[in-house]
Amino acid sequence: MSEARVRLRPDVASIVPYRQGRLAAEDAFKLSSNENPYPPLPGVVEAIRSIDFNRYPEASTSRLRDRLAQRWGVGPEQVIAGPGSVTLLAYLIWASCTQQEDVLYAWRSFEGYPMLASSAGVRAIQVPNRPDGGHDLAAMLAAITPATRLVLLCSPNNPTGPVITRAEFVAFMAAVPRTMLVVLDEAYAEFVTDPDAVRGAEELPRHPNLVVLRTFSKAYGLAGLRMGYAIGQEHVIDALRAVALPLAVTEVAETAALASLDHEPALLERVAHIVERRDRVRAGLLEQGWRVPAAQGNFVWLPTGERTAEVAAHFERAGLIVRPLGDGVRISIGEEESVEKLLRSSGEVVAPLS
Repeated sequence: MSEARVRLRPDVASIVPYRQGRLAAEDAFKLSSNENPYPPLPGVVEAIRSIDFNRYPEASTSRLRDRLAQRWGVGPEQVIAGPGSVTLLAYLIWASCTQQEDVLYAWRSFEGYPMLASSAGVRAIQVPNRPDGGHDLAAMLAAITPATRLVLLCSPNNPTGPVITRAEFVAFMAAVPRTMLVVLDEAYAEFVTDPDAVRGAEELPRHPNLVVLRTFSKAYGLAGLRMGYAIGQEHVIDALRAVALPLAVTEVAETAALASLDHEPALLERVAHIVERRDRVRAGLLEQGWRVPAAQGNFVWLPTGERTAEVAAHFERAGLIVRPLGDGVRISIGEEESVEKLLRSSGEVVAPLS
């Protein structure tokens, strides 16, 4: 007689778990997780040394919310902090969707989107990207139905790289129902140099159904501490607070975020170096014959199709850990020392693809 098993949600078995980018060996560059390759600033490290870990954090993260509210010209009640923007995405789905409703997003985009929708038990509707890797906003509009409660827009898009322009965004927002929530995920906004790109904070006053997501994990180099935030209308942010996990943001993370804002000029100087390196890498890849979409994050995308696993393995043999994602390879911009090795390795494998 078989032993009885605990009953779980049947649909959970079909959820594909989020898979972290591979950790690098000592003799390899880790270019798989879009992290900031620079070590933490001394001023940020110093700020968190005196935190008492035996005490619970202040639950409302009021210091950081006040600071961010001043920065973006909103009220503190319009800001919520969370342990990474991905957690805030989960809160948004929990707060806005029932199991008979849909989350709509472009694909390919952030891997977490389908996982978060499925784990909440809501329907995930994927709209293919344009051939250039950007969001097909016209097709996304056509896919909206009365069951669509939440639309996720990623700019610049992870993993492909293109931004949504302000003109595209304004036209999209003018066409969507005002009662439907639109989330603009700007995890890589600090790396954007395209003057035509949408800037979420500037659009908030015009669109009461908009929520903007930002993070300290990428440009600010706090990936290991988990800190993100959302900005939106007060009643929407109140709904996120209602479903938020208690005490999820640590005092260490909040203090590090505040210190990062204090030291922002030094951090943004590092971002400028990464952007220059990104543009140099993309130019080298294009010269080799790769079809690389416009890169506005801290990564580049190689559309490798059926040879994705083979190409990723080639890079790994060269000491470069990259991120294979189904039909392409995403390569984070890492240390300066990785650039020559990266372009040498990509040149070795591009000819068979061409």
